[in-house]
Amino acid sequence: MDPLTEYHVEARPDRCIVQVYDADAYLGDTAAMRAAEVQVVAGNGYHLYFKSLQPDIEVTITIRVWDQPHRPPAHAEGSVPVDLESITGTLVVNQLSLGPAGMMELPRPGVYAGHAWWINRESTLKRYETALVRLTEEDSADDALRQAFADSAGHEQYVLDLHFVRESEDEDEDEED
Repeated sequence: MDPLTEYHVEARPDRCIVQVYDADAYLGDTAAMRAAEVQVVAGNGYHLYFKSLQPDIEVTITIRVWDQPHRPPAHAEGSVPVDLESITGTLVVNQLSLGPAGMMELPRPGVYAGHAWWINRESTLKRYETALVRLTEEDSADDALRQAFADSAGHEQYVLDLHFVRESEDEDEDEED
């Protein structure tokens, strides 16, 4: 079975973090960001934080929407359940101080649930550390460092497998009560 929609973007984990959030939910959440330190992926319902082990090598963020719940694959190094509400129907993949890496249109606004899973976190960290040692030993230029990052196999990837749960609650109705 194929997903209803799928989106991929490369993002630099500035300060080791990449965010995914609704286009209207621009305020961050420090507690959720701290939780990602332990869980790898954590959120508050509107924001998700992905914690890489290194700050410089681009990672792939994949967002897939399915018509029903979808389990993480057996080859995933880890996974966590997630919920994400998108009032606008647009998700932003953000690189903290570097700005947005991309945007994805969901099939419709609302509340989505599923799993975040990842692969190649440790191998990318090893690649990063090896490149830094080589840079120090060889007194290489930035181009040599970029080439060292690009040469190694095993790209760090985070995948959001989501399915639609329900429409968002209308905030105006709550205010009338």
